[in-house]
Amino acid sequence: MGAGEPQFIQVGKNALARRIAVDIEPGSGPTLMWLSGFKSDMSGTKAEALAAFGRDAGQEVVRFDYSGHGMSEGDFEAACVSDWLEEAEAVFDRFCRGDTILVGSSMGGWISLLLTLRRKATHRIKGLVLIAPAVDFTEELMWKERFSDDIRQAILKDGRWEQPSQYSDDPYVITRKLIEDGRNHLLLDQDLHLGAPVTILQGAQDPDVPARHVQRLVEALPLDDVTYSLVPDGDHRLSRPQDIDLLVRVVTEMSSC
Repeated sequence: MGAGEPQFIQVGKNALARRIAVDIEPGSGPTLMWLSGFKSDMSGTKAEALAAFGRDAGQEVVRFDYSGHGMSEGDFEAACVSDWLEEAEAVFDRFCRGDTILVGSSMGGWISLLLTLRRKATHRIKGLVLIAPAVDFTEELMWKERFSDDIRQAILKDGRWEQPSQYSDDPYVITRKLIEDGRNHLLLDQDLHLGAPVTILQGAQDPDVPARHVQRLVEALPLDDVTYSLVPDGDHRLSRPQDIDLLVRVVTEMSSC
């Protein structure tokens, strides 16, 4: 978790207030802002590798945990995309004062895109590095593609459904709130203009966010400079040493542009 203890900032007001854990690796710009995936946190392999890179290179790295994740406050089941986006905006506004490269993994890729569109007028987002970006995953990958009628009915009736996870002993709890709120943030099937270069790293063997899904994102960015790198034997995590080397190389190249 970096050299020091994380600091906490408050996001939201009154009953919606929650303390969000933020870790800063000090250094020069451009700042690298890490955005984790669904049920992941800033102590994951890629996040720690990015912080180590920043420490060695003297480049600032900002990481944080969404509410209901890692060291941040909040109930995971009560949270949704709107909350996590609000927290990303708060961290960006407070800690990313100059040029910034957003590095988003899985759901963090979706949040990165939403954050870029929300903060486009600042002209501070220098580029995006997206790892298996799970854009619109609540609707396209869960609700439409993977959930049976029985699962959909359970979510509508009970407000929640427990999905077994291959990454944890604890199941993923998918709530009706998460699904319905996700529909307020859908990006695919429309032309997007981020105004910043995008590099996408995708595993061809990814069972969670298939390459065909990510191809839809590439097609949704006709006005931006997009580089799409497909790792033939890569999985969803892309956390092997060679995957980390690729991530560091891409971040270094974008930082020097």
